[in-house]
Amino acid sequence: MPFIPHTDEEVRSMLNAIGVQSIDDLFDEIPADLINSNLDNVPSGIPEMEIARLMRQRATQDGSPLCFVGAGAYEHHIPAAIWEIATRGEFYSAYTPYQAEASQGTLQLLYEFQTMMTQLTGLDVSNASMYDGASALAEAVLMAVRANRKSKSKRILIPRTVHPIYRKVTNTIVKNQNIVLEELDYQDQQGITDVSALPESPGDFTALVIPQPNFFGNLEEVDALTNWAHKHNALVIAVVNPTSLALLRPPGEWGDSGADIACGEGQPLGIPLSSGGPYFGFMCCKQAYVRQMPGRIIGKTVDLQGKPGYTLTLQAREQHIRRSKATSNICTNQGLMTTAATIYLALLGANGLAAVATQSHNNTQELVTQLTAIEGVETVFEQAYFHEAVLRLPKSAEDLIERLADKDITPGYDLSQEYPELKNSILVCATETKTETDITSFAQALQSALS
Repeated sequence: MPFIPHTDEEVRSMLNAIGVQSIDDLFDEIPADLINSNLDNVPSGIPEMEIARLMRQRATQDGSPLCFVGAGAYEHHIPAAIWEIATRGEFYSAYTPYQAEASQGTLQLLYEFQTMMTQLTGLDVSNASMYDGASALAEAVLMAVRANRKSKSKRILIPRTVHPIYRKVTNTIVKNQNIVLEELDYQDQQGITDVSALPESPGDFTALVIPQPNFFGNLEEVDALTNWAHKHNALVIAVVNPTSLALLRPPGEWGDSGADIACGEGQPLGIPLSSGGPYFGFMCCKQAYVRQMPGRIIGKTVDLQGKPGYTLTLQAREQHIRRSKATSNICTNQGLMTTAATIYLALLGANGLAAVATQSHNNTQELVTQLTAIEGVETVFEQAYFHEAVLRLPKSAEDLIERLADKDITPGYDLSQEYPELKNSILVCATETKTETDITSFAQALQSALS
């Protein structure tokens, strides 16, 4: 039965104190025709033992397929120590560290997270308050509009090679602020933004978004794109996979002066694939734009005795002084996910993360080699890639995905859903978790399904 802390006598006492007859009287301003008192489609409560059995049955329905889908959510190995530590009571129950004297452990962890993210991205400052990669990009766009005083247009150039969900979420968040997202098409053979096709005189625009690697897994010409944007007084927003930064040049070193803002999805850093979540975003920027960065930033100092201490240094958010002038409406963060990511990065270290990235790349190369050896299967793009690649199939991608699902294999992402021109094409991914046997099993299953 549900736990209700107040007795009938206590409820009556409280109602008498405020001068109403019933709890329903507190909601009398709601029109009667809007009140739904009969929730016919909601079943009655069931005992704890039955709900536990139901949840186990639902979890079993997910199965444990051999997964070769990436598309923004990646299956990496997560050492057991990470969530053993993250779910300790000191971290698991910690929420917003407003009271610095009582939150030194949480604040220190967030400070370490910010330090490692600046090292990965090559930028000066990191925050620790993003919901996910998609909303982090939206926040980066809003930040660029505030920060770029040279531009009045509120035009953001965003390639079609940016994750389609990121583009949709960003548009939803910024469109009512008169910010315009203008899409740039990709080059057919390479699957990247065509630098040579960029206009010599693009007019006033606020920022250029550059994904690296892009949604197709391909590596964009980041140096040329960065320099082109800066040449036209625009800021550069990098959307990056944090695992790839163990191998690829960081955004802070792109072009002649580096990207201005970097953001992305932190899920690859120790966060499991759990039926669609949870996720957490990250954001870094140059020091010049730190006061336009949303969320919270942790700083390190010393107390009167010279002992190190941690505190919130910048937190201009809506529930504080600035309110309507706040840089964002973020009112919580993904603190537990950030905790796990910090432990993951600390445990693996630079060499360990580089090993994960290298093995993921090598496995994807082997995957592409075996799959393209099958008659009718071919690569779509010629560009270098990180750990995802686009393959064209001789039959319906949707049909083949369903057939392989029956064999407990999730073969990839059907690109025709968002890119109609890539009919019968799938995005495949292999991380360090895949063995040679896994890859061979996928290739044999695909061969059989095509036959």
